[in-house]
Amino acid sequence: MLGGSTGEAQKQPTAPIPAQTIRFTVPVVETPGIFVIARWVWALVRLLVLLPVRAPVTVALVVSSALILDSGGWVPLAASWTIAVAVLVLWWWRWPHTFCTRVALPALAKWRWLTNYRRHWQPVLVVAGLAESYQERRYLPRIRRVTCTEWADRVRVKIVPGTTPEDFQTRVDALAHGFAAPSCRVHVNGARDVTLEFPRRDTLAEPLDALPVHSPVDLRGVAMGRTEEGDTWRLRLHGTHVLTVGVTGAGKGSVIWSAIRALTPAIGDGSVQVWAIDPKRMELSYGRPLFAHYADSGESAVDLLEQAVARMQERAARYAGKQRTHTPSPTDPFVVVVVDEVAFLTAYHPDRDVRRRAENAIATLTSQGRSVGVCVLAALQDPRKEVMNLRNLFPDKIALRLDEASQVDMVLGEGARERGANAHLIDPYLPGVGFVKLEGSPVPVRVRAAFVTDEDIAAMAAQGLSSGREVER
Repeated sequence: MLGGSTGEAQKQPTAPIPAQTIRFTVPVVETPGIFVIARWVWALVRLLVLLPVRAPVTVALVVSSALILDSGGWVPLAASWTIAVAVLVLWWWRWPHTFCTRVALPALAKWRWLTNYRRHWQPVLVVAGLAESYQERRYLPRIRRVTCTEWADRVRVKIVPGTTPEDFQTRVDALAHGFAAPSCRVHVNGARDVTLEFPRRDTLAEPLDALPVHSPVDLRGVAMGRTEEGDTWRLRLHGTHVLTVGVTGAGKGSVIWSAIRALTPAIGDGSVQVWAIDPKRMELSYGRPLFAHYADSGESAVDLLEQAVARMQERAARYAGKQRTHTPSPTDPFVVVVVDEVAFLTAYHPDRDVRRRAENAIATLTSQGRSVGVCVLAALQDPRKEVMNLRNLFPDKIALRLDEASQVDMVLGEGARERGANAHLIDPYLPGVGFVKLEGSPVPVRVRAAFVTDEDIAAMAAQGLSSGREVER
């Protein structure tokens, strides 16, 4: 019985029927030629109308030159240009500052806008993820104005809806690379208005000598060095705590001694006391006459920290219900606890009890000492949490040269490297250069601390001895 009796043997598995693919075709609409021509004509008319407003000097020079050439020929034109050049040279020689601000910098701004920013604006922003595509120009942030200072270009930008100033702040590396600048900073002018600052040269490349000492001392901002913008870098000490992190040779000593130098007049009149801890016995030992207390071993350092805690608690008990802020005075001085290489006390000391006591004392000072006039100024080489887990108790942080890119966010907080704080890329031959992140500000500031020489420290110490200060060990 060929073929069998049942049809089940004849059944074969059937392949699934593929679902029909539905394709949507977007019709391509070509713009009529008449509209293209009209757009170009409108752009030309707009350029001619706005040119006298945007470049009045250029238009005036062209028109006057044409009139002189038409009326008198080449000789009067050459004489006129010679006189104009002589006037400009005289202006530059006699009043260089006004010549720079009125002539040179505006001309440089136009040149930089034409050759750099206008030319590369759209490609850089598209690659950086701040613009959608090359075709959609209406979603491209627009340059409002380009101005130049003696050291940087400032590009004011109107950002498009849906883009925030934080988007620019987290792409400063891409922007700096795209416009061939060493760095980029974002200044927020409004919700849809930012200014991009591109330095043309490194203003912090040259070493900075110790700054002059001024009296009276403003503890809300002692002079430490210079910012990248050329201004004096001032660091607040009263009402905060400062942690400085950097590898060996990065310039932590410059930060510490610049702060102590600025405090010298207040140390002399007794309104400020510096309590110094120097485990290496090399950095702070030069200035012993300036310090109210000095410790250079693990046990003495812990004792000093616990004395500072006792002073803080006594002062807090005295202030309770009477005052909420501290005012420095000789009878109630502002206390600055300077700890060089704090990791020696919190991680590297062989005695576990010393490490525990030191960590507890530092945690107490940094969490309770701000309002009663106690500041901790600490220096550290390794920012890892297992070495120093109290980083978050320091409101203000300074990152000098670091070993790894990941350490930047450890010191300055999450997102600091994306905002341009490339402390791991600082040149080893630039000690004292670093990035400062202050409490309440997400944008790191590039600075350089002044270099206080051994001779400067010796002179400061001699001044401390002449004022009759005694050293307590």
